[in-house]
Amino acid sequence: MSAERALPRGGFSDRLRARLARLRKWEYWPSAAVYAPMIPFFLARAFDRPGLTACLNVNPPIPLGGLVGESKSAILGLFPPEAVVPFVAIAPGPADERLFRLRTAMSAQGWGWPLVLKPDVGERGEAVTLVRDEAAARRCLLRCPDSLVAQPYHPGPLEVGVFYIRMPGWRRGRVLSITDKRFPCVIGDGVSSVRELAWRHDRHRAQAAGIISGYEGDPDRVPAAGESVPLGFRGNHCRGAMFLDGSGLITPALTRRIDAWARHAGVHFGRFDIRFARPEDLAEGRRLAIVEFNGVLSESTNIYDPSTGFWRAQAILRRQWRWAYRIGAAVGEQTKTEPPSLGAVWRAVRGHARLLAARAKAGKRPREDSNLQPTD
Repeated sequence: MSAERALPRGGFSDRLRARLARLRKWEYWPSAAVYAPMIPFFLARAFDRPGLTACLNVNPPIPLGGLVGESKSAILGLFPPEAVVPFVAIAPGPADERLFRLRTAMSAQGWGWPLVLKPDVGERGEAVTLVRDEAAARRCLLRCPDSLVAQPYHPGPLEVGVFYIRMPGWRRGRVLSITDKRFPCVIGDGVSSVRELAWRHDRHRAQAAGIISGYEGDPDRVPAAGESVPLGFRGNHCRGAMFLDGSGLITPALTRRIDAWARHAGVHFGRFDIRFARPEDLAEGRRLAIVEFNGVLSESTNIYDPSTGFWRAQAILRRQWRWAYRIGAAVGEQTKTEPPSLGAVWRAVRGHARLLAARAKAGKRPREDSNLQPTD
């Protein structure tokens, strides 16, 4: 690696290379570009019976099947307590009251720091924060005034996304795909800062600005030669994680475990994000912890494997959505439930967009709370 030092925040050449990398590799393209070839598929569904929104019946316990606006804490509560990373929901309110509720929950559950705080309604790792002490928790509560989910940090160090489907009447559901997630890191050279290393990294440079903005350490620190520096803990592609196709990780024991969880919760379609310590734990379907479950709008994220071509990814997406419509229609027929109206879907999408806009505005605005008192 060259010892020539880049500008602190990525020089012109760094930013140009990052932009070119995002253009060359479709995995970095905006969602609108990735899903544009799917438009004819969805238009065709609009003329089919039971209609465009039939897929939203796939998960009866989750509003709109998990399209938008679903509560993470309510979904986690559907699964056996021993299957999920422990959690507590922190309702909106004055920051000092919320901090008190958080301390009370930590004491009752026997939790210590660090914790993960994230919006109860959110997407793509937005506003997910690792907090290591009470001061950091206070800042997070001020930035995000709406409902939050608090969880003890699960160290993993391994994480996968398991995509599951089940038609009503099937003896056992299927694992459609597994995504093996690799968290971003850089290796020090004794000369360059963390920031510079990220901008120069063959892969990370495409998302360096976002990765560095979410890095919890000092990005201008110079790591020792050979030192491995983790850049993030969130298993989101848009936050720098690399997604690899993990089809070889599917085992009968894992499928049985996932199916048991899904049947307990009453869900038929979606992706389990799971953390665990050892590869054999996944293979045996034991000592696994659900971080989140995402419903109908989740993706079979193995498509973002760098070796997967764009049109191969389109074929996987079409397969996934065909299953969503088949399962949604079958569940609706079994439960005698009509698909939600387009008006109801529009109102939910509009409300979710307003929530995200208000949260972004609150996060950018400096906030003070005179009721906050020093704590011991």
